[in-house]
Amino acid sequence: MKCRFCKAELNDVFLDLGSAPPSNAYLSPANLNEAESYFPLRLFTCRNCFLVQVDEVQKHDRIFSSDYLYFSSFSRSWLQHAENYVNKVIERLNMDGNSLAMEIASNDGYLLQYFKQNEIPCIGIEPTASTAKVAREKGIETIECFFGLQFAEEFTAGKAPPDLIIGNNVLAHVPDVNDFVAGLARAISSEGVITIEFPHLLQLVRHGQFDTVYHEHFSYFSLHTVQKIFNAHGLRIWDVEELPTHGGSLRLWACRQTARHKQTPAVATLLEKEAQAGMLEIDYYLGFQSRADAIKNDFLAFLLQCKRDGRQVMGYGAAAKGNTLLNYAGVKPDLLSFVVDASPHKQGRYLPGSHIPVVAEDKIRELKPDYIFIFPWNLQMEIIQQLSYVRDWGGQFVTAVPQLEIR
Repeated sequence: MKCRFCKAELNDVFLDLGSAPPSNAYLSPANLNEAESYFPLRLFTCRNCFLVQVDEVQKHDRIFSSDYLYFSSFSRSWLQHAENYVNKVIERLNMDGNSLAMEIASNDGYLLQYFKQNEIPCIGIEPTASTAKVAREKGIETIECFFGLQFAEEFTAGKAPPDLIIGNNVLAHVPDVNDFVAGLARAISSEGVITIEFPHLLQLVRHGQFDTVYHEHFSYFSLHTVQKIFNAHGLRIWDVEELPTHGGSLRLWACRQTARHKQTPAVATLLEKEAQAGMLEIDYYLGFQSRADAIKNDFLAFLLQCKRDGRQVMGYGAAAKGNTLLNYAGVKPDLLSFVVDASPHKQGRYLPGSHIPVVAEDKIRELKPDYIFIFPWNLQMEIIQQLSYVRDWGGQFVTAVPQLEIR
């Protein structure tokens, strides 16, 4: 395997989680007894550019298939994040009815709907038919395809390029990062702005967030590495924000090298922060395996003790990060009877690998479990508030990352 950016040989293992099925390959009752496909889930660190990455063991067009079941609009906090962003970017870039906003991986229109409400033209680029259909039902123009250089050339041929390109949590999902960023550089207007959000590798390491590793995430980025990639394709990062989303993310503001946007002090400040943390040395990326193992072992010990004590545990959130944790720990329905999810698209399915059934929230009121294990820990405050009624029978909430916590 070679680095997907700089093509250097990869020999340094960052994390090895064995083999697992794709984290969003939920099973229907009809195919529950069929054999599942397992793929290695092992990350490497590039000594040259410090890109952390997994091999493309399953093609991205199979992962992001027509029956993809992740719909962004089922998280209230994520919708609020999207609305806040839209309000901010409209004001900062002085966008109006003559502007064009393009979102890559626009999902079900969770974000573009706020541009539409502000009467700003927008278009979504979304490869999964299931989510694109929902976006169109909201009146949002959506093109079903993967974004890259070829698409950018075809889209901008004979028409005005977008003034804003948005990519929220898509950069990590791209197997050919060079083609993707080259597409950004080709598609954006001469003075246009690109905003990209992705989980920050610094926070992943700092807080032991190994459960954010799954086959959909091909790469894990620091600002240093993304800056190298963007610079190689004629783009310049002129501002950066640290966000609390997904356990700690970055929002980059980028443009063409020749654009007039002035670089803010935040860029140099964060680059120095990463350097001080050691992210430009290979030793920083060694030893993460033991932290992941400790979290997994504590999680498994908790479930086993509950089993011995006759206490019932239910999960909340049929999230990809939960599937990584469950499969690495080897958990089955005997230790975790159900996982509740707000999305009706996931209810009635079974989690990949563990075969734990996904049910609606009314199952919590019916069974009154002793513990609710929250898998999407990045949304734990929203979930705890939503399920506050479990306190009525003494129920408690549990999270595993960065360490096991009962509240």
